[in-house]
Amino acid sequence: MNSKPHRHVSIRLAAILAILTIGVVGVRVLGAGGAGEIEALLVDGLMVHEAGRLEFPIVLSENEWRSRLTPEQFRILREHGTERAFTGKYDGFFEPGTYYSAATGQPLFSSETKYDSRTGWPSFWEPIDPDAVRLVYDRSFGMVRIEVVDSLSGSHLGHVFPDGPEPTGLRYCINSLALVFVPEGGEPPEILSPTTGSRR
Repeated sequence: MNSKPHRHVSIRLAAILAILTIGVVGVRVLGAGGAGEIEALLVDGLMVHEAGRLEFPIVLSENEWRSRLTPEQFRILREHGTERAFTGKYDGFFEPGTYYSAATGQPLFSSETKYDSRTGWPSFWEPIDPDAVRLVYDRSFGMVRIEVVDSLSGSHLGHVFPDGPEPTGLRYCINSLALVFVPEGGEPPEILSPTTGSRR
């Protein structure tokens, strides 16, 4: 797990959000191989993407998702919902273990990077692996935020903000309903197969 200081990335993220919020064109668009991506390197190669520009290995119909998720999970994961602050079961929860996507079963965050942000949502300063999540610009509700989605299905997890602790300076603010916690030494959930849509 990467532990070298990344304080500069939070400053860069804050600057990018400020640029986008006031509508000033000043962020370089990548060339070949990265068309449609706005350059916003955060941690170890994670890029922020424009909504609709990403493709995900797992694509299920709305009915298939509804059959796999509870109504509240569906609202969060597939309809970009948000839990009310201080209501999620993993807020204030600090047992050792791993947090997995409730949509796909893929590992997302380690308890080693979880901290008490006092915001009312589970917060992490780094994903378990840079490829575990994707970041997408969210311009809903007249704001500019950076959405965090799981990298297999694009299911909504939460948002990332530049006000976290060292070593990254980032706060991955995640909905409890988007997560499945497995304690240290426990059996991880099966991962949803990209090819068949079934759990393997």
